[in-house]
Amino acid sequence: MTTTTAGGARPARHRVGARLSDALSRWVFMAPAAVILGAMLAYPIFYTVQISFARFDLMTFSAVEWVGWDNYVEVLDDYRFWSSMKVTMIYLVFALPIQIALGFGIAFLINAKWKGRGMLRALFLIPMVVAPVVAGGIWRMILDPLWGIVNWGLGLIGLGPMDWFGDPNLAMASIIIIDTWRWTPFVVLIATAALLALPRDIFEAAEIDGANWWSMLWAITLPLLVPIIAATFVVRWLGAVKMFDIALAATYGGPGGATNVINLFIYEEAFRSLRFAESAAMAVIVLVLTMVLTGIFLRSTRKLEQLY
Repeated sequence: MTTTTAGGARPARHRVGARLSDALSRWVFMAPAAVILGAMLAYPIFYTVQISFARFDLMTFSAVEWVGWDNYVEVLDDYRFWSSMKVTMIYLVFALPIQIALGFGIAFLINAKWKGRGMLRALFLIPMVVAPVVAGGIWRMILDPLWGIVNWGLGLIGLGPMDWFGDPNLAMASIIIIDTWRWTPFVVLIATAALLALPRDIFEAAEIDGANWWSMLWAITLPLLVPIIAATFVVRWLGAVKMFDIALAATYGGPGGATNVINLFIYEEAFRSLRFAESAAMAVIVLVLTMVLTGIFLRSTRKLEQLY
């Protein structure tokens, strides 16, 4: 009995040692990249946090005096900060659902069997490779109230001309249109990959039972894609929160701050008004809020994966 126990203990210890050795070898290979990545991410974050709690000296370009929560109090009392947060939330509430719905809808269409879908897939990649600043400039010409092709087309049907960048509501709509044009192809790529990965035997069984395309879409395809849709939303959320370049190129935050998203406001306060400490405090607040909301979205995504 004792011999059996000792014999069984040796393989167990051997397995534990093998696992530790395997984990150690993996970390050895990952260590250089992890150290470099950690340094590149950690230093800017810690430096920003340090500045946010201090008085910033422009002569030495460094934090010189600890002021505690004063910068945060000043930021939270600034109505312009809350106005920029409101603008950002309006943009996110409208842009993200539109991009997700359009992306998956287009993916359904281009994955159907019809001639020319391969070329259309290639054309959808063009907006993704265009630089955001270039995209903003191009759309500024397209939506120009006097010479833009959009107002020319609206004039043919008796509408317009519309001042796309002069009216606050239309300016926000313009930003959403430009951002949707640029990022919907990204959602299309994810949705296309997800559709191709769906198990075909389920659809073949549904066809044998007499289900049509519409029934399979609502009863099979969409339920299977719910976790993918949720994950895509989280990915696009993380990208959309960083909205800056398109607003800078197209509207520069105007008119009257109607498109002054939070990152553009932080940029203006830091590099135009030279309020680096207050801008650092804003950046930390935005980072914390983003992390909290991302955590909530990820938790919701896991629950959806368990349900479906």
